[in-house]
Amino acid sequence: MTIYKYFIPTIFLLSLSFFSCQKDDLLTNFKTEKVIILVMDGARYSETWGDPTRQYIPRLANDLAPRGVINTHFYNNGRTKTISGHTTIATGHYDFLENTGLESPNNPSIFQLWRATQDRDSTAAWLVASKSKVAVLGNCTDPNWQDTFLPSQDCGINGLGSDYRLDDVTFAVAKDVLTTEKPELMLVNFIEPDLSGHLNNWENYLKGITQTDDYIYQLWNFIETDSFYQGTTTLFVTNDHGRHLDGINDGFKSHGDNCEGCRHIFLYAFGPDFKEDAITSAHRELPDIAVTAGRLLGFDIPNSRGKVMRELFK
Repeated sequence: MTIYKYFIPTIFLLSLSFFSCQKDDLLTNFKTEKVIILVMDGARYSETWGDPTRQYIPRLANDLAPRGVINTHFYNNGRTKTISGHTTIATGHYDFLENTGLESPNNPSIFQLWRATQDRDSTAAWLVASKSKVAVLGNCTDPNWQDTFLPSQDCGINGLGSDYRLDDVTFAVAKDVLTTEKPELMLVNFIEPDLSGHLNNWENYLKGITQTDDYIYQLWNFIETDSFYQGTTTLFVTNDHGRHLDGINDGFKSHGDNCEGCRHIFLYAFGPDFKEDAITSAHRELPDIAVTAGRLLGFDIPNSRGKVMRELFK
């Protein structure tokens, strides 16, 4: 059984090499060597980039946007829940999964695909999350990939099934991992503003957006000043889902349906291969993050509906 599990990814790598030769070479010779994905859990677009004043995301609006690309038409067109949203970011596939963390993704993650193609050990890929259930992203049920090429993890208080933790702890863990482990592929989940939204606390929901905005800025500043990451790192910032619009169900307190508030989210993209001070209205979706990251790092995502976001590139 062990031989079978590792044999299939080898066949995958051979086929990947063949099909890569058939592609156009418009997007090649990248400067990107590392990719970091930061998720602001559960913010409505109307309180982030959709607010004309951008009062709750001052760092993103004033410091980060001039250095990268903002997409104003970015959507989760799958299940607008935490696990399904994060799974789509990490696998490039829409999966309608239980939101408890008890059901693993059906497809291998970018961590597994990247580790397989690059023959890297687990410390090169990291999953860090305030929500313990996000740890489920590290594995999948595909028998060809299950339990192989897994990332390192630090999620919740003590991994899958444990309690959630606050974002200040997650920020500290993420900063420590970046400093000591030097991962080349990483996803970080911040629990706010989703936590305060579910508590129906509007003031703390807005504070959660602003606090996460600052954590994102600090991590961006770290990769811009650290010798290992500077000039070779691409950063994606997005949401897993939004929230109900006012007047729909119980408003900002919840999410999970097909309303515009739940689906419409934001995307910020920064990196040495991307444009600067640019705004795009190209209609894009969550699977496109994984596919674009894969193109940058030299691997494909089989059968994904996602597309390379060409408009981001210089």
